[in-house]
Amino acid sequence: MMDFAHLLGQNLAISTSLFVMLWLINLVTRDPSFVDSWWALGMVVSACATFLYVGHTGDHAIALTALCSVWGLRLGFYLLWRWRKHGPDRRYTTMMASAQKERGWGYARASLLLVFALQLPLQFIVSLPVQLGQMGDRGMLFPAPLGPAAWLGVAVAVAGILFESIGDSQLVAFKADPANAGKVLQSGLWRYTRHPNYFGDACVWWGLWLIAADAGLGLWSMVGPILITVLLTRWSGVPTVEGRMRRKRPEYEAYIQRTSGFIPMPPKKA
Repeated sequence: MMDFAHLLGQNLAISTSLFVMLWLINLVTRDPSFVDSWWALGMVVSACATFLYVGHTGDHAIALTALCSVWGLRLGFYLLWRWRKHGPDRRYTTMMASAQKERGWGYARASLLLVFALQLPLQFIVSLPVQLGQMGDRGMLFPAPLGPAAWLGVAVAVAGILFESIGDSQLVAFKADPANAGKVLQSGLWRYTRHPNYFGDACVWWGLWLIAADAGLGLWSMVGPILITVLLTRWSGVPTVEGRMRRKRPEYEAYIQRTSGFIPMPPKKA
């Protein structure tokens, strides 16, 4: 239990320090949009910090750290590239303006309380599988090999990484074509789900949880994949995207009627 508490305390301290540093940078840029990339990159830091703390190369620790790193580095640098290319995220621009106008908050307070201080605990909870899952083998001379549940988790996580990556690349290619201005992407993976990137994201974390659960202690980290699924489908993911698309794309309503909102399924007939 002391190891368990020390690990979580260590990782929380690291995450807090990094979030404070990023908040200070945000006071200079006056744009917190880059925090989205840290959502993924920060989880890689937690996974790697845990790997170093555990101090061995057990199969569960290797699988969790490697898969989380592949997912987080790909997504984090993609979101960083998108921010640099397209500029401030309208969600954060609206949020900051509203807080300053309606609540009378200064920019520093608004960005701290509504963005950085909020994302810190959410990131920490979602990343619990890659923290607790590595603790299962700590102290064992011969760490347990991956069991059936863990191998299923590897398959689910890899499928999620591929699904999310392909969905993002298809969207980038679609937006890069001037002929598609004002249109809705309805081909490729986007033909089967309106949010292949979010679905892939959820698969990654459910897969990582299966690996963690196979190690024993990670079984108690189920709150992580549950939280990310709720965030994606009920809060910061699907609702924000679909609200904007319905307002700006007249054909999006028909797309909703044909296409699954999250889990990929064959499109409905008109």
